[in-house]
Amino acid sequence: MELKQTTRSTLVEQVVSQMESLIESGHWPVGSRIPVEPELVKQLGVSRNTVREGVRALIHAGLLTARQGDGTYVRSSSSLGPALVRRLRRSNATETLEVRCALEQEAARLAAMRRTPEDIETFRSLLSACDAAAVAQDVEGYIEADLKLHHAIVRATRNSVLIDLYEHMTDALESSIDQTLDLSIIVDGAFRTHCQMVDAIVAQDPASAAEAVRRYIRESLNLLQEDVRKEDSL
Repeated sequence: MELKQTTRSTLVEQVVSQMESLIESGHWPVGSRIPVEPELVKQLGVSRNTVREGVRALIHAGLLTARQGDGTYVRSSSSLGPALVRRLRRSNATETLEVRCALEQEAARLAAMRRTPEDIETFRSLLSACDAAAVAQDVEGYIEADLKLHHAIVRATRNSVLIDLYEHMTDALESSIDQTLDLSIIVDGAFRTHCQMVDAIVAQDPASAAEAVRRYIRESLNLLQEDVRKEDSL
């Protein structure tokens, strides 16, 4: 995909639109450095001020980030991501878990209908990693494997909108998992329901997969509410 010279009014908006397209299409991947200002001026056929305003708008939207002395980098593939993360940071753990429940139930249901043999292999491997971390009482290891498992299930839906939405929730999801994590209970409770969820997805049983999600989110909510009651009694 190439940048094209602008030909109509509202040049800043056109510059922003073209750069957004390059970011959203992956032509400018997340983490990559965008072309330097003189190159953008040449390719777009606009002034330096127009380019600067366009870049500034995308920085404000959260798609780009400027690094002192190192250029401008792609921060997110969609303006939805930064806005969603900011909103989730203002929510409490209960609200975040409820959103997880809604998204992950539908993800499990769709994954059960669309999973591939390669997906199944990934699920099994990540379940084993969760189990090993729980037995070793490795909190960070468990969170990492657990998040990877959830992301793998979401990717198995083949729904690009759901995948993008879920990817942007990673920071808040990690926080909600950390707040409700009790490895002694995971071994007997949440890990078991995760196994049931994966088994249902493998068996292509959407209803059972969604129900397993509902159960483990309910267990997490119960743990959270119990912690709140303990704090209130102090």
